[in-house]
Amino acid sequence: MKIYLDVIWLLNFCFDSLLLLLTAFILKRQVKKRRVAAGGFIGSAIVLLMFTPVSPFVEHPAGKMAFSVVIVLAAFGFKRFRYFFQNLFAFYFATFLVGGGMIGVHSLLQTESIVQQGVMVTSQTGFGDPISWMFVVIGFPAIWFFSKKRIEDIETKSIQYDELVMVQAEFSGQTIRAKGLVDSGNQLYDPLTKTPVMILCIDKFAPILSEKETDLIKSASPLEVIEQLDDSFRHADKLRLIPYRGVGQDNQFLLCLKPDYVTILTKDEMIACEKCLIGISTKPLSADGEFDGIVHPKMLTGKAVKHVS
Repeated sequence: MKIYLDVIWLLNFCFDSLLLLLTAFILKRQVKKRRVAAGGFIGSAIVLLMFTPVSPFVEHPAGKMAFSVVIVLAAFGFKRFRYFFQNLFAFYFATFLVGGGMIGVHSLLQTESIVQQGVMVTSQTGFGDPISWMFVVIGFPAIWFFSKKRIEDIETKSIQYDELVMVQAEFSGQTIRAKGLVDSGNQLYDPLTKTPVMILCIDKFAPILSEKETDLIKSASPLEVIEQLDDSFRHADKLRLIPYRGVGQDNQFLLCLKPDYVTILTKDEMIACEKCLIGISTKPLSADGEFDGIVHPKMLTGKAVKHVS
């Protein structure tokens, strides 16, 4: 029997890459294509190593688990243990989801029944025959898309609390772009104008703040910032102070900027938010770097200017 090792390797490379993409989709990770390709290449290397003296290690469950760890690290990197284990377990989930679907459909379609001496006997063809290989080539992508679509259908179609959105804010012709988390627990308003307030990490204000202004905001209190900013600060008329109390903190103030215009891009539509304030956080809001800001849910009730298909 001929074994086309290059074809088997290519199939495994494609399948591992698809599983990594499904993992990224499940966790809403932003992953670069070259990292997915690197993870797929490492995973497909198992096929080649099975014909070497290290094959006993590769075929052992511990060896397979070690490979899966390297695959996940190559595709998603390492930020913290929680981030890593989320990626690893989601990769296993995607593998079992698609693999289980493949086995189930294969068993359903490849079972043959005959009657011998009044007894029904079932038989199954092996995975190595041409029909089974054709089934794998066609069935794996089909089940992958089916699984992806079912995961999408689980998500609610109403206003998405605790979802990630892209935020674009305009300040006198300068643009800030960031990824925000829509948090239903954020009920921060300007007490005078009842304007909703979102919070954004100061690193994202680089297009409109100089290095000197950024250092001042990081080192001084909001009241001191207002007093020390000189006339060279071009957005002085947009500065606002609102009462703010964080978890475990006493009453204080939050330094905010009033944008000219804010656009929020969800997975379904583009929303225009003409009335909001953006509070400046001097510390990262996500330990994993998953988002840069906390978006007020009221901001998603604006007018939809474009539907995303």
